[in-house]
Amino acid sequence: MLLLTACDPFSQPDSMMESYIERLARVLELNARTTPLMEVQTFPRMRDRRIDIDEIKINMLDFLSLYGCELQVVVGERNSAMGRVMTPLNDLRYQLRFIDKAGQCLPEIEQDKLKTALMQAIQQKKASLPQYFWNAVWADEPMAELMSQSSGFYQQGETHVSPGALSADLNHAREVLHSLKSASPDAALEKMGRIQQRWVFDHSGGQLINSVRLLISRLNDASALLKQKIDGKPLCYQGRPNPQAERVKGVFFNVYIARIQPYISTVSRDGEQIFGGLAALAGAQASDMPDAFEPYYQQVLNINNNDSLWQQFDLAIKQHTAHWQALLRQCGMQPMAG
Repeated sequence: MLLLTACDPFSQPDSMMESYIERLARVLELNARTTPLMEVQTFPRMRDRRIDIDEIKINMLDFLSLYGCELQVVVGERNSAMGRVMTPLNDLRYQLRFIDKAGQCLPEIEQDKLKTALMQAIQQKKASLPQYFWNAVWADEPMAELMSQSSGFYQQGETHVSPGALSADLNHAREVLHSLKSASPDAALEKMGRIQQRWVFDHSGGQLINSVRLLISRLNDASALLKQKIDGKPLCYQGRPNPQAERVKGVFFNVYIARIQPYISTVSRDGEQIFGGLAALAGAQASDMPDAFEPYYQQVLNINNNDSLWQQFDLAIKQHTAHWQALLRQCGMQPMAG
């Protein structure tokens, strides 16, 4: 099976697209040329994804005066060896526990100064919850794994979390964010932990980016060949098909329509579903987004941005379709529909 796969140029996206360029150039009697894959922003480094949040410190003597209040236990856990290295998601959990226990502790505090300080701490932590959420989602390893471009191209049938499941997970994350922004946050973070576990073992985001880069570059290469033929000597004299036109038609139907177009459709459909969710999640925190993350968001995640990877993908498909239509019309052949 491995040997058969290795011999089949259509078994892998990159060899499939290269084979398409070679066959198209051959029937058009032109030289095959492939350009380097387009450059794209890579997932930012951890420090460029993380929001630095000022920690609230309570005077130790004041803290000791909270003896008998459960908040003391929560803060003590945070100051332990394990607490100092907690993940961003656990850090968010800690903030919620602090807010909850501090609220329960307030009626028991008799010192006005300490009560005022604790109330200010509660308000400040509530206001910072969206930023803690950003770090929990975007500045942790699970998202980095999901967006990693080190695992090749996107292929249907591989062991992925389904696009529908990923989209649902991203929608749930937005619901958690909405809950955190409410007056009384009650975020269901247990499910977020399970969601992030799925991201760790799935690289759909990065693989889709690789595939879109590949398709944009190779479709543009193929379009250049088609345009060169359109602008040169007509493929058919007076619109009458000839043997060369029949061979071109064969590449169109047997390679482009039968092999390339289904892959384009898969990448487009799954990419829109997954990256639509990613764009909505990141865009919901545009005001919190670190400046260093903005270029990646605009080029890779924001599918509606005119300069994004996805808009360039759509343009490459439309241009390629138009060039095939123009060439086939020279021979009076039925061009492909829109």
